[in-house]
Amino acid sequence: MASLRALECLVAVADSGSITQAALLLHSSQPAVSHQLASLERETRTVLLHRESRGVRLTPAGRAAVADARRAVEAAASAVRSARAAGEAAGGVLRLACAQSLTVPLLAAVIRRWHRRHPEVAITLRESTAMDEALGLVDSDEVDVAVLTAPSADHFTMTAIAEEEIVLAAPTDHPLTEQPTVRLEDLEGVPLVHFAPDNGLSAWLDQSFAHAGVHPETVMRTSVTAAAPQLAAAGLGVAVCPVSAVSPGFPGAVRSFSPRWVRQLAAVTSAEPDPLAARFIGDLRNHGMRVPRGVQTQLAQDDPSTEPPRPSS
Repeated sequence: MASLRALECLVAVADSGSITQAALLLHSSQPAVSHQLASLERETRTVLLHRESRGVRLTPAGRAAVADARRAVEAAASAVRSARAAGEAAGGVLRLACAQSLTVPLLAAVIRRWHRRHPEVAITLRESTAMDEALGLVDSDEVDVAVLTAPSADHFTMTAIAEEEIVLAAPTDHPLTEQPTVRLEDLEGVPLVHFAPDNGLSAWLDQSFAHAGVHPETVMRTSVTAAAPQLAAAGLGVAVCPVSAVSPGFPGAVRSFSPRWVRQLAAVTSAEPDPLAARFIGDLRNHGMRVPRGVQTQLAQDDPSTEPPRPSS
């Protein structure tokens, strides 16, 4: 396989018409350039240039080779530029995955800002309702950063981003909304809009209920995290969900649990984040979790001693 240096020499000779001038262009010596060209001719088993009194002239084989040589040299230079830009967090591709409910309150504003301020960075996003699926994407190098509830797996690198509250969503006239906060024990026998098994929240909530010895009555299930509070507000029961699942203009009531129930959110990477990923993760931490103003107001009224989440702008 021809070396990149040999191809650079062929291109320089084609452009200058002289081995001496090619050596100057490449900041090399004339014997070194001649050696590279001779090596290339041995590999191609043909003569690529004729040496004449006034310089050199490419043979038909040389002219055929120089076009591909130019593309190879430019591709190598482009690869270096791309790698340098990504290393300096100034370009490249950033592949993201996130829990379905976190797209709007946590990622959307940061991605929008990056599109405006860093247009040279291409961002892709994959949403998931299952933590194992998202972690698998990180493990298989299909994504660079996954934003999830902090997993217990120890072979990933995790950077804390935000804290998210778990809340009760219910119709405004539900008896549980008459009190400022709700105890988990209050859910005993209460009709519940639960999550389908393909949503990771399903097993997680079942474990939480079992640990508390509470047995709500599941009346229906949904795979879509944001659908659960909406179905609850429509009168089908109550929903226990991350506050990120409660959309702006939510038509129901939202209550905190007592004691306050929170989960940690983290950016998960397969190793220490590279500069591009680290810069994005830093912006996520600075942005934090955004909660719709109406929901934030309800939660602040529920527990005045607790500093409320930042409202969405």
